[in-house]
Amino acid sequence: MGLHDRKPSEIKRLLKSFGHAGEGIKDAFLHERNFQIHCFLGAAAAAAGAVLGISPVEWFTVIGFSCLVLSLELVNTAIERTVDLVTEEIRPLAKAAKDAAAGAVLVSAAGACLAGLIIFVPKLIKFIIF
Repeated sequence: MGLHDRKPSEIKRLLKSFGHAGEGIKDAFLHERNFQIHCFLGAAAAAAGAVLGISPVEWFTVIGFSCLVLSLELVNTAIERTVDLVTEEIRPLAKAAKDAAAGAVLVSAAGACLAGLIIFVPKLIKFIIF
């Protein structure tokens, strides 16, 4: 069944779900400092890629890591807010959930940083020398 075979109400529900996703991204961008930082760093990496002329595989890596970090930051935000909604007390399991989610962001950001160094440092050296 293709998109054209669907009922108008299903298409409206699909579009509404995209709207909700957009609201979540907008809210994270407006209220989460780390999400803002990751957006800035992703944009900086894209600008550097454009200036330095990175290859299609390198673009795939930069875009992939940027999306991974931002996605995990959104999941981290969702977990933190859910835990805060459930309890205001400091509880070991709540702390463990928040710490694990933050750790996932850290692991992906470290991978992105390492990939960025591998991609950009040689190009920057060539750019500066020539």
